[in-house]
Amino acid sequence: MSLSKHRAASFSLLPVILLLLSMTSIQAGASLAKTLFPVIGAPGVTALRLILGTIILFLIFKPWRLKFQRASLLPLFAYGISLGAMNYLFYMSLSHIPLGIAVALEFTGPLAVAMFSSRRPLDFLWIALVIAGLSFLLPIGNSVNSLDPIGILYALGAGVFWGLYIIFGKRAGEGYGAATASVGSLIAAVIFFPIGLIQTGPELLFNVSLLPVALGIAILSTAFPYTLEMIALTRLPAKTFGTLMSLEPALGALSGIIFLNEHLTMIQWVALFCIICASIGSALTIKQKTKIEKIA
Repeated sequence: MSLSKHRAASFSLLPVILLLLSMTSIQAGASLAKTLFPVIGAPGVTALRLILGTIILFLIFKPWRLKFQRASLLPLFAYGISLGAMNYLFYMSLSHIPLGIAVALEFTGPLAVAMFSSRRPLDFLWIALVIAGLSFLLPIGNSVNSLDPIGILYALGAGVFWGLYIIFGKRAGEGYGAATASVGSLIAAVIFFPIGLIQTGPELLFNVSLLPVALGIAILSTAFPYTLEMIALTRLPAKTFGTLMSLEPALGALSGIIFLNEHLTMIQWVALFCIICASIGSALTIKQKTKIEKIA
């Protein structure tokens, strides 16, 4: 392989690596966040995560230096609202159902993006593997019928906004790059911090002992992963990004095992294998997809 071809292949894999790091960080942060639910509840954790994450992102990207264009404001606001709603509903689901199941249900959003934007038979092979994996993954240690229906609805709602997050994040990121994450996080914080404060009460502001853990959650779940995701979003086709996100349920289940003592059966390991194969297949065909999209 020539040097130029090697560099091109490395450049194609870079957004994939960034996305994998982002997903791993988010799941570790979700496990840490769940430990605070008994203290301030899911809305309170969401509020602290967004406000602290926004502060960190602002210090890194200094978005006040950006020159905003009127045409980009609508996608930017839609991205921020989607980001906040996705976080809020996902944390609400975690207060009712296990992490692995919540992530699997939430993944219906990116899966829908991948399905509706796919055109080639090869794309549907990866999607079929994801569907097969999710069909096995859902009952983690419990029967699906025993799951709290409120938690299921929260997770599915988070999936809807996850899909919108992908669509609007790609559009908004084209104009402002990785700095888009800081602006989107600010929009989300402005909307959902007051909601968390109202639902949690004054303890959210005056319990200083929560700050170290909340800061860790903000870094793992917001500042670090959303920066990486925004870079990946601007370098990957929407359908490729959506299909690669199929690793999220697997990472969520593994995080549940490590941090929350949620164990998997052999069937669920088969499900993880299907999902990982779909992700690898999607990653290996990124170059072909990009060429086709440039010609279209």
